[in-house]
Amino acid sequence: MAAEGGGKEMNEIKTQFTTREGVYKLLTHSEYSRPNRVPFNSQGSNPVKVSFVNVNDQSGNGDRICFNVGRELYFYIYKGVRKAADLSKPIDKRIYKGTQPTCHDFNPLTATAESVSLLVGFSAGQVQLIDPIKKETSKLFNEERLIDKTRVTCVRWVPGSESLFLVAHSSGSMYLYNVENTCGTTAPHYQLLKQGENYAVHTCKSKSARNPLLRWTVGEGALNEFAFSPDGKFLACASQDGFLRVFGFDAAELHGTMKSYFGGLLCVCWSPDGRYIVAGGEDDLVTVWSFSDCRVIARGHGHKSWVSVVAFDHCTTSVEDGDPPAEFSGSDEEFHEQVHFGAGRDRANSSHSRLSKRNSTDSRPVSVTYRFGSVGQDTQLCLWDITEDILFPHLPLSRTRTHTNVMGAASPPATGQTTTTTVSTIPTPTTTTTTTTTTNPSGTNGKDNVSNSSSSGNTANSLPSTLPRSNSLPHSSNPAGGSTPNSHTVSNSSTATTKGNSIIDSAFIATGVSKFATLSLHDSRKERHEKDHKRNHSMGHISSKSSDKLNQLSSTRTVKADAAKTLGTMLCPRMDEVPLLEPLVCKKIAHERLTVLIFLEDCLVTACQEGFVCTWARPGKVVSDRPHEDTVM
Repeated sequence: MAAEGGGKEMNEIKTQFTTREGVYKLLTHSEYSRPNRVPFNSQGSNPVKVSFVNVNDQSGNGDRICFNVGRELYFYIYKGVRKAADLSKPIDKRIYKGTQPTCHDFNPLTATAESVSLLVGFSAGQVQLIDPIKKETSKLFNEERLIDKTRVTCVRWVPGSESLFLVAHSSGSMYLYNVENTCGTTAPHYQLLKQGENYAVHTCKSKSARNPLLRWTVGEGALNEFAFSPDGKFLACASQDGFLRVFGFDAAELHGTMKSYFGGLLCVCWSPDGRYIVAGGEDDLVTVWSFSDCRVIARGHGHKSWVSVVAFDHCTTSVEDGDPPAEFSGSDEEFHEQVHFGAGRDRANSSHSRLSKRNSTDSRPVSVTYRFGSVGQDTQLCLWDITEDILFPHLPLSRTRTHTNVMGAASPPATGQTTTTTVSTIPTPTTTTTTTTTTNPSGTNGKDNVSNSSSSGNTANSLPSTLPRSNSLPHSSNPAGGSTPNSHTVSNSSTATTKGNSIIDSAFIATGVSKFATLSLHDSRKERHEKDHKRNHSMGHISSKSSDKLNQLSSTRTVKADAAKTLGTMLCPRMDEVPLLEPLVCKKIAHERLTVLIFLEDCLVTACQEGFVCTWARPGKVVSDRPHEDTVM
């Protein structure tokens, strides 16, 4: 839980923080930035982003890091907690003219010590495929901006593919590319392939194979981020219209939606087992959405401004047998005496096997905890735990195991379903979750309580109203009143169309690689400028170019109307209808807005808009007796 001090203490930049696992420490010598280490003037520039890849180097130092700062792109060997960063020797450095890199992604399937495939998206709409080890530029996509003229907001390789990748733009469109195909010399012509509620998928009409293979049009306004489920079968999209939409990727079918409490959604991520999705955005909240039930199961309030990144910690997400330990509130020495790391704990990759053993006759149910983190424009890092009292609200609650505080009983499962059967019928640990968010028509902040809170459900499950309200807001026991039309069982959702019968199969044919291309297109100054925000709403990473402004203005009335319809429904429950989480940790860790949060095996990585990429060692990972490692404290 966040402990707020006053004045000087509140504005102090933290270099360590403590959780139940121990102390996380900032490794100051493992900081990556531009070689001169001078803070970058971030006004008007795109967010700093970081990508990692492991090249399976025989020396055991196979991690590589890529990050963009302004017009520059850097590629280094990442030494993590082992050794100090050597910024004088980047493997590759590129400076672009007329456009800025906005996002990037490595292909883990093709990465070797001699070659990596890195996709880079740009503010003018192009996508470049480069090899920073060979220092080659193999291809430029959308070079003439005939496909889309707006900023690239997210680029990802399609999981399991060496040639397919997906690109999202601030226009609200996504495009599927094949690296083997050319983009053509004329604007593409499209034919409708599939259409649904607020989305459409078109295929490119062409006599010969060309890019894009498919065009997705999703929602209204910019598509800020998308994320593939762990099994690659589902796609979660966070849009500026405030909706989280989850699609079956191959069949292009909408699985479920969620609406933010207020404003646009900026970020989205999946739990390691694909059961839950977390989204964050302009309502200053993190929202947890159940993939199988297609409903919001919790919200988290800790940030004071827009949430820019959410990410699950696959190393701390755990499953334990029997009763969980009581909440700990002692010294570090007492903590280590009580907790033995690894005892009775399985990591995320084995969580499914433990969960699948659970059935209605179990007398000692497993204890489940999902850990995720968030960073925001308020320069704060928050860590959160989703515990069994949130996931299985109808079961007898065991003692609280973390500082994540919840008051009241969560809403019971839909009619005819029990949590036990929901867990046991999930066929694979890669089933995914979707989140959708709702815009608040009254313009109130996401942390405000909504006045019209009905408790028309089964009040027997609700805690008395006289309980203290310091840790969370109360909520009604059954706001949903049963299942909804868009609520699907996991068994149905898991029968997604296989790649053999997918819409992708009819959309592409491999062709030769085009000639070397370079970025030469110039953005107008007007398109590169970003909105000015007040300090508490520091520079957002949503595009505010002139074209984006037109899109946002044209959809304002529609969004407000939708918000009035969705607030208080399964799409967007009221604040008192779902549990409200408080963070385990809430610390100010930077001077400028945070734009990156990545969990690695022995550390977590953050980055701020000044261009500093920081490494935080996990508890016990920076010790002097580790073999073959030079310790940096």
